[in-house]
Amino acid sequence: MGSASRFVELAQSLIEHGSRKTMQISRRIRAVHNHTTIVDTTHGAYVWEHDSFPTIYVPAVDVKNAKLVDKTNISVELKERAAIAQLVIPAHDSIKEAKVDNVVHFFQDVTLGALSDMVRIEFRSIDQWFEEDEPIFVHAKDPFKRVDILHSTRPIEVKVNGTTVAKATSSMHLLETGLPTRYYLPLSAVDQTVLWKSPVRSKCPYKGEAEYYNIVIDGKTFENLVWYYNHPTLESAAIARQVCFYNEKVDIILDGELQERPKTKFA
Repeated sequence: MGSASRFVELAQSLIEHGSRKTMQISRRIRAVHNHTTIVDTTHGAYVWEHDSFPTIYVPAVDVKNAKLVDKTNISVELKERAAIAQLVIPAHDSIKEAKVDNVVHFFQDVTLGALSDMVRIEFRSIDQWFEEDEPIFVHAKDPFKRVDILHSTRPIEVKVNGTTVAKATSSMHLLETGLPTRYYLPLSAVDQTVLWKSPVRSKCPYKGEAEYYNIVIDGKTFENLVWYYNHPTLESAAIARQVCFYNEKVDIILDGELQERPKTKFA
C-alpha cells in the first residue's frame, strides 16, 4: 500500500499548500473491510490531491466498528496537525482482527479548512467502497467527468494487421472525458475464428469490470486487444456484452473513413 513516508509527505503538502480543490459529498459513502462496515457517512468530501481524480475523505466521527489509532504525529509550524494512523477492526463472531495501515488522520483545526477532523483511507486497502448502494471500483468517480453513450448507424469496420476482423452497420460510441471515443460492436459482428478468451480482467470506476479477448491471425496472437463488460455499471448499461477494440492498436474505418489512431498510454 506504500510506505508511511509517502503519506507523511502527502499530509504535510496538504496542510502547507492545500489541495487542488475540495467538494462536499451529499451521497452516502460506505467502506466495508473484513466483513465489517467501518465507514458510513453522508458528510464525506472529494479532495483532489492531483489532477487525475479525487480521493474520498471522511469525518473521523463516521469511522464505525473500528478504532482509529494515531501512530506518528505530523507537525507543521511547530504544531501537531495530523497523524499517520492505523484502523483496528476488532475480532467478532468468527472473524479475526484486521488492521488497515497508512490512514491519514487530520486533527480538528480550523486552519485546516475542509480537512479538519477528516480521515483519508487508502482506497485500495479496503475490500469494498460504496456510494449509496452501488460499488465503487478502482478509485472515486470524478464528478466533473462524464460518460456519454451514443447509438450510431454509421457503418464500422475493424482491421487487425491488415485483416478485417469485425464489421457492423451500427455501433455504440462511448465518449468519456479525456479519452478517445470507443466503439462498441455486437459480439456477432466479430469474426469468431480469430477471437480467443483471455484470463485478464480490469476494472473501471465508470464502467465496471471488463473481460478480454485475444485476436489470433495466422498464428500470431494480439493479446487483450478486445474487451467487454458483461455487467457494466448502470450509467454504462448500453454497452453490456458489446465488444470494443483498442483504437490505438487497430485500424478503425468509420463510414468509409480510416480513423487516426489516438496516442494514449494504451498505445
